[in-house]
Amino acid sequence: MNPVRNALRLAAMYAIAAATSAHALSAHAGGHAYRLDNAAYRQECGSCHVAFPPKLLAAPSWRAVMEGLDIHFGDDATLEPAVQREIAAWLEANAGRRDTSANGKPMLRITATPWFRKEHRREIEAGVQRRPEVKSFANCGACHTGADRGDYSERGIRVPGGGPR
Repeated sequence: MNPVRNALRLAAMYAIAAATSAHALSAHAGGHAYRLDNAAYRQECGSCHVAFPPKLLAAPSWRAVMEGLDIHFGDDATLEPAVQREIAAWLEANAGRRDTSANGKPMLRITATPWFRKEHRREIEAGVQRRPEVKSFANCGACHTGADRGDYSERGIRVPGGGPR
C-alpha cells in the first residue's frame, strides 16, 4: 500500500463529503438561488418587473408567455424578433420540470402555480400582499431582497411593514 495515495484518497473523500454536506445544508435552509445569466432577458424583461427565474415555469408556459408579448398582462411588451427568439430559447432551455398547466393549457402566471401557492400561502399572512409596498405577489423584490439577482433564499426575506410573513 502506498501511504501517499491513501492520504490523497482520504482527502478527496473528505472534500466530497464536505461539499455534499454544504450543499444539503444550503438547500435545507431554503437556499433558492436561480441562474439569471441572459443579459437580454435581464434587460428587456427586468426593465418592467423582476426577471423571474426560468425554473419557476415549464417550457410550454414560457413559450405561451413569449408568444403573447403583444398582450403581456395588459401591456404591449413586443420585442425585436431576434431578441424575442433569443430570450424564448433561453427561457425554454432553462425552464422548470414541474408541470405548470391547468386544464391542458399552460399557466402564464407564476403566482398561480400550485408550487407558488403552497410556498407562499402557508407562511405568509393574508394581508401582506395588500401592503402598499408589496401590492402583489408578483412583486417578488418587495420581500425577497435578492430577487434581482435570482436569490430567493430564506435569509434574504424582509417583509415590508414588519410583522409576520
